[in-house]
Amino acid sequence: MNASQYYALRATTSGNYLIAHPSGNRSGGYLLLFSENFDALSYLNSHSPELKSHFTVELVPQTQLSSILQRWQFQGIGLVQDPLIPTIQFLAAESA
Repeated sequence: MNASQYYALRATTSGNYLIAHPSGNRSGGYLLLFSENFDALSYLNSHSPELKSHFTVELVPQTQLSSILQRWQFQGIGLVQDPLIPTIQFLAAESA
């Protein structure tokens, strides 16, 4: 995975990012990030093909991750390692 940039899925109508709630807790959530543009598209095609027209893939430089996590009050990131299964590594954000 190229550590300098990631890809996220963002709703075209609301602008919300696709997030995960691994513990079922609805507060915060984890921003799902993909290593490649096509991995994000594969994730959508595999798990929600009927919603793929409602999302766009957005490039997220590593330098912007911290500000996105703070602005949207995410708990951390979920690095999608295999979009088909899916295999996701959850990493909590450091508290300031």
